[in-house]
Amino acid sequence: MPLDDRVVLWFDGAIRDHTEPLVRADDHGLTVGDGVFEACELLDGVPFALTRHLDRLERSAAGLGIPVPDRQEVVRAVKEVAEEWGPGLGRARILWTAGPGPLGSEAAWGPGTLVVAVGPVGEPRPVRVAIVPFTRNERGALAGLKTTSYGENAKALAWAKERGADEAVFANTRGELCEGTGTNVFVESDGMLLTPPLDSGCLAGVTRAVVMEWATEEGIDVREQAMPLEALKEAEHAALTSSTRGMVPIVAVDERELTPGPLTEAVADIYTRRHLETPDP
Repeated sequence: MPLDDRVVLWFDGAIRDHTEPLVRADDHGLTVGDGVFEACELLDGVPFALTRHLDRLERSAAGLGIPVPDRQEVVRAVKEVAEEWGPGLGRARILWTAGPGPLGSEAAWGPGTLVVAVGPVGEPRPVRVAIVPFTRNERGALAGLKTTSYGENAKALAWAKERGADEAVFANTRGELCEGTGTNVFVESDGMLLTPPLDSGCLAGVTRAVVMEWATEEGIDVREQAMPLEALKEAEHAALTSSTRGMVPIVAVDERELTPGPLTEAVADIYTRRHLETPDP
């Protein structure tokens, strides 16, 4: 098997062949998207910011109204796939669903289903983005939750890629800058890094939070601020953050070229250095 196709999978207490059928066909994670997940960087067997990711996994499960997973079991599963994966860079994905249930939207019967997998991930690079014609509903039932109901994101990302972009960016229903399909957005403005507040409907990104904390500690002015979508359309410098990208510059918005900004480059350097020094901030 080529290295790029390698997957290490944990299910029901053990490492499994990732091609083996494991999850029931009536699992609510499949039938109605009734599940939550996290994805974190795995570097040389060490998951980055695992505690923060598990905190958010539990918040998302509670917000979705499904049982919260056993944290000790999740930690054990991550440890086992990390050991099996070995050295190098990977993406660890933790999936928790409500478990088997009716073939409809009524509550699942359970018990919940836990799947943890590691696969390859590319090195971070500058990103071209497209602003999609769809909106993020900041008042929706799933706003701020990281759920497996990812159809909107998949549609938006496909739309962006058809136009030569790497990532899609949403406005919310108020016309404010919100987020990408799997990223948070930062805009450089008047010597500050600005990012939409959580009430914009964006996900509380783990990397977003770490970047804001570390940049502030090192004297860079980073603020949450509601911004019109035009702030990104007109920005000279902007950036994205995510768990597998860290902080990377946006080099095009709807084919309008941008240059990497000084604050983006400074914070990216801070993040690169400190995330190696502090794997569970």
